[in-house]
Amino acid sequence: MLTVKRLSMADCDTIMAAAVAKAHEVGTPKDIAIVDESGHLLAFKRMDGAKFSAVDIAINKAFTSAGGGRATKDYKDVAGPGGSAFGIHTQLGGRFTIIGGGIPIVVDGEIVGAVGVSSGAAAEDHDVAQAGIDAFTATL
Repeated sequence: MLTVKRLSMADCDTIMAAAVAKAHEVGTPKDIAIVDESGHLLAFKRMDGAKFSAVDIAINKAFTSAGGGRATKDYKDVAGPGGSAFGIHTQLGGRFTIIGGGIPIVVDGEIVGAVGVSSGAAAEDHDVAQAGIDAFTATL
């Protein structure tokens, strides 16, 4: 039998609060998704003014990071045109994304979930997701 580490709702609250605070700091309202280790949605927030078209993108960024174990921005070179994994973004019903803003949450070497952020520039989305993860890891 396996023992699986899993994010609690309190963990999600910590992550979400820090991500929202960072989004306010950078001045761009965000869509923020938190998923479990299997890529299933645990928490979501669409900040006032965030793009409705970015809801699924945020969720898919988190899904990709949980499943792939790396930040979505790290797929750009390998999965972009000419890369050895070009076309991977068409997999899993198009849910796999190579747009920056998704980051896995790792505890003791295990992926316990991921955060996906969308509605702004990819680098900014990444920073907002990282702020949420940093707040969570500070509680461990």
